[in-house]
Amino acid sequence: MADLFANEPPSTPTEAAPSGSAPLADRLRPQKLEDVVGQEHLTGPEGAIGRMVAAGKLSSIILWGPPGTGKTTIARLLADAVGMRFVAISAVFSGVADLKKVFAEAKEYGRVGSTTLLFVDEIHRFNRAQQDGFLPYVENGTVVLVGATTENPSFELNAALLSRAQVLILNRLDAKALCQLLDRAEALMDRPLPLTAEARDALVATADGDGRFLLNQAETLFSIEVPEPLDPAGLSALLHRRVAVYDKDREGHYNLISALHKSIRGSDPQAALYYLARMLVAGEEPLYLLRRLTRAAVEDIGLADPQALVQCIAAKDTYDFLGSPEGELAIVQACLYLATAPKSNAAYAAQKAAWRSAKDTGSLMPPKNILNAPTKLMKNIGYGKGYAYDHDAPEGFSGDNYWPEEMEPQTFYEPVERGFEAKIRERLAFWEQRRKDLGKG
Repeated sequence: MADLFANEPPSTPTEAAPSGSAPLADRLRPQKLEDVVGQEHLTGPEGAIGRMVAAGKLSSIILWGPPGTGKTTIARLLADAVGMRFVAISAVFSGVADLKKVFAEAKEYGRVGSTTLLFVDEIHRFNRAQQDGFLPYVENGTVVLVGATTENPSFELNAALLSRAQVLILNRLDAKALCQLLDRAEALMDRPLPLTAEARDALVATADGDGRFLLNQAETLFSIEVPEPLDPAGLSALLHRRVAVYDKDREGHYNLISALHKSIRGSDPQAALYYLARMLVAGEEPLYLLRRLTRAAVEDIGLADPQALVQCIAAKDTYDFLGSPEGELAIVQACLYLATAPKSNAAYAAQKAAWRSAKDTGSLMPPKNILNAPTKLMKNIGYGKGYAYDHDAPEGFSGDNYWPEEMEPQTFYEPVERGFEAKIRERLAFWEQRRKDLGKG
């Protein structure tokens, strides 16, 4: 345990270079920022990190990005680049006692002019109270905080902490960056991967943007001996594809459902089917998707194609009857029907307008002529008097007024000129003209 009252700060253990027995991903960990692949928008001369390093002064930052994109590496190299003491903790394994010790040691180092860069992996795992604990030490410069998270900071981190740290977004590694990692691995191992060109491309695709996963797969391939390079089929038989990043209660879930809904609204059946497949393959609950499709049917199609809602309910009944995987075809059919149906949000807009009007006008009484009069008293005070029974009127339309006397007639529903709503629009126009002809418009 460090003596916090000593004149000299406790020594900082030096980290040994990865040995030949260390995992390949550790042995290939970049030694300088310019070696980090796929994040040039941050580490380059014009990037936020590049500018900080050039100025020799770091501010607290939150590194937000998918797994295996270099968050830990960047934090370590940042400390090296500006000569800061580097301390790393994980929110998964650390608690209040660990943080107190880190802050106390950082204060001691600060007294002799050494600034501590505190790297907190999985920072979103700390609860709100724990996150608040960072604030005074970040504000007074005891530590420069570099937090790493795979979750949207807007949802997972305190607003107070976000106001004191710059959020930097790391990109999912693209094919070019992943290929660079494989090139470095082959150079380190002094031999090529035992793969055909097509299999090498397939290996990159299996990583789904995760550099660490790719290097772990490459390490497995370097450890085997095969008589000839593997083709894509041989690679698939040997290695597993990385499971897609998808948490049902996290941002990825909401991003995909938003993309599905907007693809349907935008009448792109191919994209809609792709996002539907992404969610189903990742294990999303089919009934959740059916609920969202039904919502899209009433919000974005409505009466432009009344069968859209029928298709969704039928798909739900079919899925209940067949289950997975057979019943998923009914979900696909409903999705494609919605994406290819004529679009209208007229009913949705009408609902919102009617709700606003109902709140604004309070408890206005409907006109007495359209009120039922089940008792003699109600008849005597005029309930139902003068009601025109529309089926007895020419064209089945009396043109009567149905609005409260204190309120002017409103127009909430304005059908579009697409699909079935085009016919509804014609019918409403006909009735409006009839009102004028009857002198009631």
